[in-house]
Amino acid sequence: MLSIALTPHLFPLQKTGKFFHHRRRLRPEVYPFRADVVRSSSSLQETKKPPPVSSDERRELLTSWESIALPPVKAAKRVVLVRHGQSTWNAEGRIQGSSDFSVLTLKGESQAETSRQMLLDDSFDVCFSSPLIRSKRTAEIIWGSRTEEIITESNLREIDLYSFQGLLKNEGKAKYGAAYRQWQIDAPNFNIDGHYPVRELWERARSCWTKILTHESRSILVVAHNAVNQALVATAMGLGTEYFRILLQSNCGVSVLDFTPKPEGGTPDICLNRLNQTPSSPVAAGSSGGRKASMRIILVSHGTSQNDGEQGGIPLSRDSPMNMLGVIQAQKTAELLLDVKVGSIVSSNAIASVETATAISRVQEAADCLGADCVPRYVEMKQIPDLDVDSILKQTKDDSIRFQPLESGWLRGYEDEITRALWDKSGVAWKCLLDELSKASEPQNVVVAVAHPALLIAMMGHCLNLTKEWLGSFHLDAGSVSVVDFPDGPTGRGVIRCINYTAHLGRWSIPITRSTLDDEDF
Repeated sequence: MLSIALTPHLFPLQKTGKFFHHRRRLRPEVYPFRADVVRSSSSLQETKKPPPVSSDERRELLTSWESIALPPVKAAKRVVLVRHGQSTWNAEGRIQGSSDFSVLTLKGESQAETSRQMLLDDSFDVCFSSPLIRSKRTAEIIWGSRTEEIITESNLREIDLYSFQGLLKNEGKAKYGAAYRQWQIDAPNFNIDGHYPVRELWERARSCWTKILTHESRSILVVAHNAVNQALVATAMGLGTEYFRILLQSNCGVSVLDFTPKPEGGTPDICLNRLNQTPSSPVAAGSSGGRKASMRIILVSHGTSQNDGEQGGIPLSRDSPMNMLGVIQAQKTAELLLDVKVGSIVSSNAIASVETATAISRVQEAADCLGADCVPRYVEMKQIPDLDVDSILKQTKDDSIRFQPLESGWLRGYEDEITRALWDKSGVAWKCLLDELSKASEPQNVVVAVAHPALLIAMMGHCLNLTKEWLGSFHLDAGSVSVVDFPDGPTGRGVIRCINYTAHLGRWSIPITRSTLDDEDF
């Protein structure tokens, strides 16, 4: 079995309890579906029609997804989202949408098998799957010998793209011109054949959560598609359609959401425990939302220190050197980053952060030194006081926060004045990273930032234009890696490639099956 392990976490924007809306209200008009024709490179095929829209479904679509609260949960639930493996149309660069003509390639089958190995020991109670062949096959591979039936859910199908479906991307650009450009740069307002596909998708994804969360199961696997999994993550957290293509979902990438009941009932607390843990390296060359990204910030949680707990560190990490586990985590992270050429490494002044940064620097500088006459390249290292947050976190008066292992949504436990100070300092730190990214003399630049997970969580919030109320909606483990791409440069919008990636840690990571709530039955 592969020695790959996962772990989960995320973020919200919904006015439930202490969270707030920060998005436009979108009320799409509803039109009946129609038949579309798909041109394949080899033949002319007729796309299967989506089912007719009934009057009840039409009324549901006319109700904004934002106005519907998530159903309450009686006990903690963990939902694991997986995108299908590479399909034949993925490989061809053909627009799939909700068409059902492509199947998994051999690579896609292999990716699904890797995900099966990742999740082999997971005690899932149920599996929901898209009805499309590529997702159903992925679900069957991952589900393996489990005896429970896979539940097929029509609303988990991929985004409906109507006349676009079946076209090669260059054909779409040539045939539809301005409409195709709008699909690329302004997808939420993209209209084709009288439909707003992204808005419809958000409605559909939101309806899926009612079925998923009201199911009696507590550990749930969902196997679907790129766009719909983005929409599932976003609608769970209350993020609007403007976040489409901001939360990447790679083939067989795994994302994890934790839902925790509130004492007063109502919409549960939601935490993104992990985003897009992929079968392959998250830092290898690739595109972000279909665009090439030459600038990147990699956020690294420092390794566990001698004063940290056994698993994943503690919320308040006293300034001390790394223990043996932390040393292993730092070395594994340094090896993972061999897939990129790092321009600079910045860290806080905390001992564990400096030690982690040093390990990364040494491996980077030796990476190209394969011969006797080779001269190691220089990687700039900086310590930035604005990345230090221990002095803020240690002001808490709650000893239960000081000494317990990291739990899902653990930053919610801090007092308001502490989270406010953390948020303000992280804003300054994030600006420092953007400034560092813009200093490069070359068009390509990768900046690695090593710090306490609380500071990294807050900086991701700034990247996504959230507020401090969202701090409890992300999770990071010690030694984890999170990647933000900037396809439009440091002044453009960041695209989240992954959050809390830990597969590189192998047996030294916290597996996805481990409860974050000290509940043996989870």
